[in-house]
Amino acid sequence: MFALNTATLLLYAIVVAFHPRLGGTPQSSERFLPGLRAGSRYVRNAPVVRRILLRAALFLVPGSCLWALLPLVATTRLALGAGGYGLLLGALGVGAVGGAFTLPQVRARLSANAMVAAASLIYAAALVVTALSRNLVLTLLVLLVAGVAWIAFLANVNAALQLFLPRWVRARGLAVYQMVLFGGQAAGALIWGAVAGTAGLVPAFLVSAVVMAGGAATIWFWPFHQIANMDRSLVRWPEPQLLISADRGDGPVLVRTTYTIATDKEEQFRQAMARLRRSRPRTGATDWALYRDGQNPRLFVELFAVPSWEEHLRQHRDRQTGTDLEYHDAAAALSDPPPQTEHYLAATVPE
Repeated sequence: MFALNTATLLLYAIVVAFHPRLGGTPQSSERFLPGLRAGSRYVRNAPVVRRILLRAALFLVPGSCLWALLPLVATTRLALGAGGYGLLLGALGVGAVGGAFTLPQVRARLSANAMVAAASLIYAAALVVTALSRNLVLTLLVLLVAGVAWIAFLANVNAALQLFLPRWVRARGLAVYQMVLFGGQAAGALIWGAVAGTAGLVPAFLVSAVVMAGGAATIWFWPFHQIANMDRSLVRWPEPQLLISADRGDGPVLVRTTYTIATDKEEQFRQAMARLRRSRPRTGATDWALYRDGQNPRLFVELFAVPSWEEHLRQHRDRQTGTDLEYHDAAAALSDPPPQTEHYLAATVPE
């Protein structure tokens, strides 16, 4: 069985490698390591993405108990062999496939938060029944329902992530989600295996069900962020004009913007800059700070650093969304006269 599985994966790899659209040259010339760091900065500074990943972890860690300990359910609770375990696993798969066909109708009736809470509670109930049941038919029926809840949760989270992520960072954001997906299951398997080894199989399932239900309850405190009013389309900003030549690898680059803010608009300006503070690192900045002129209290200076000139050009060309532009315009509109932006390139000095 393992040899057959290996052969199918090799066949898949060959198809991807030689497919003209899947194995061709990449459309972007962005280098790997800078692109990896930019994707990491985006995830760290995107509250929407972080909340989605948190909700995934709260479901996957306790939910992995069923997948990890199902062989023990087959052998110790139902006295089944390898074929019986395959039947149980198949029931989970059939439930997941069947659930995929019902998702459009469920999404039309429930919000994303309600669907996540419902899927988590149903899955928690399935954990309890699976642990206590000694009837094969009952267990199969419960596993069908668990499969539906499993796919409903994962499809909902996956869709929310893909709808939010801008095109330039979508693959990198989904890669982080895959790390949470499989890392959560690996960590959960280790945890619930240790619990089962210490306290027993049934207590492990019951504890995981309680943790799952507790995670569902946190939807009241940590719901999905509303993104319906966010403009996710990419916008192109005018590129800065320099009087000196700059290669794409030149860096770091320091960007300075000076704002003149009236006293009665200061609090509003600080709130606008709080939103802009997260926007800059999402598009490539490594450091950000806001300063106030010690001699002229109306003057505020925003400074942010970008690793290279190429990275800064990407900020202008293909990383800003409509929402990022709104954050920038909201801060700029409070400045009278309009803000002034300057670009500084790293200068070398002799040793």
